[in-house]
Amino acid sequence: MQPIPILLLILGYFSLLILISYFISKKDEGNDAFFKANKNSPWYLVAFGMIGASLSGVTFISVPGKVEASQFVYFQLVLGYIVGYFVIGTVLLPLYYRLNLTSIYTYLGDRFGRNSYKTGAWFFILSRTVGSNLRLMLVADVLQTLVFDKLNVPYWVTVTVTILLIWVYTKKSGIKTIIWTDTLQTLFMLISVVVCIVIVSEDLGLNISTLSGFIAESDFSKTFFFEDASLPSYFWKQFLSGAFIAIVMTGLDQDMMQKNLTCRSLKDAQKNMFWFTIVLTFVNFLFLVLGLLFTEYTLKYDIDAHKDQLFPILANEYLGLSVAFFFILGLIAAAYSSADSALTSLTTSFSIDILEIEKKYDAVKQIAVRKKIHLLFVFISIFVIIGFKYFVADVSIIDKVLKFAGFTYGPLLGLYSFGLFTKWQVRDNWVPFVAITAVLTSIILNLYSETWFGFAFGFEILIVNGMLTFLGLILIRRK
Repeated sequence: MQPIPILLLILGYFSLLILISYFISKKDEGNDAFFKANKNSPWYLVAFGMIGASLSGVTFISVPGKVEASQFVYFQLVLGYIVGYFVIGTVLLPLYYRLNLTSIYTYLGDRFGRNSYKTGAWFFILSRTVGSNLRLMLVADVLQTLVFDKLNVPYWVTVTVTILLIWVYTKKSGIKTIIWTDTLQTLFMLISVVVCIVIVSEDLGLNISTLSGFIAESDFSKTFFFEDASLPSYFWKQFLSGAFIAIVMTGLDQDMMQKNLTCRSLKDAQKNMFWFTIVLTFVNFLFLVLGLLFTEYTLKYDIDAHKDQLFPILANEYLGLSVAFFFILGLIAAAYSSADSALTSLTTSFSIDILEIEKKYDAVKQIAVRKKIHLLFVFISIFVIIGFKYFVADVSIIDKVLKFAGFTYGPLLGLYSFGLFTKWQVRDNWVPFVAITAVLTSIILNLYSETWFGFAFGFEILIVNGMLTFLGLILIRRK
């Protein structure tokens, strides 16, 4: 696919998002709309839009690319998500609605004290700032290669313009706009995946009646791994990790919970979580099916395309214009539905949790401060992406940073577990030290556990991180 058509697709895509933003926000740019969408969002829109926010552009590329090496291991993790989402719907959402929270980290302040509150908020801000922007960077790299290098557009211009466009359609009504734009972006992403599956299936001589049998008989469709408990692919490691990942990266994440808290009632929010779980499980399975079909396609035609390069190479060099078009559309939808909500949630958390604007300023001043914070995070995003691109060129280092950013959710898991399942109070001044120590210890264990114990940690390092935080809080409890 030539660069000019792709550029026109990108411009048309953002134009549509900006148009939606105009109609959604022209009557309301207050903080109640920006932070909570006036608590009037239809639950079904929230549920559908959350799919796109949960699946970043990295997921769009990486999940199909993993099938060749690890088969359907990832689906074990997805099954664990179901348990985690059940906990969110039955434990966390009732808590958040009972306390009528705008930022979910306010709970930590009520339960433990100011330092615990700030610790939770800062860990979220750090993790989202690094993780979300590096994920967006990896997608920007793909678009730069396909389009902007051929048009002689510098990388820093691509990144800057892209993030400014996100700012344009989120600056007035924030989460109120995103509820609608994410719904559209999720639809685009799903259409892209389904179209790609249909086209590749036809090329492989498959139809609806033969596809399921082909998947079942493929060497790449093995899903459950019980053979070796020391391996990261072991079922119970993946399943339990999936449950805890869902709890912390959805239930304890301001980005994801901010959408849930825009529903009209707790009952609506729980319906949203129920249907979101079903649809997300199905969508993740579709990505794995797509990866299997792509892998079989490369074997059939002896194509050298593997891992994260599998989808881009096949879409743009072998499968024709239609697949290339829908690959770009789906990639953009997956990337920016995640990026726009991250920008909004970071603005919310910094405004509410760090600056405490609701306590310090009147309504008019709150809006002015919030707008400045929103713009500040635009420039921080640009700085993070360009900084890593030009000064940390080693892809393996970037992969590690993305993984380590996930460690910052461990202290949140420990803090919320301690708050919900014990009645103890803690020495609040010591909480930041406990959280930082837990993260550093988890990183060291992750790096050297295989050498020391012959045991390789996978995603379950998150559970260890949370347990270390929980134990640390026991040590600093007030008697």
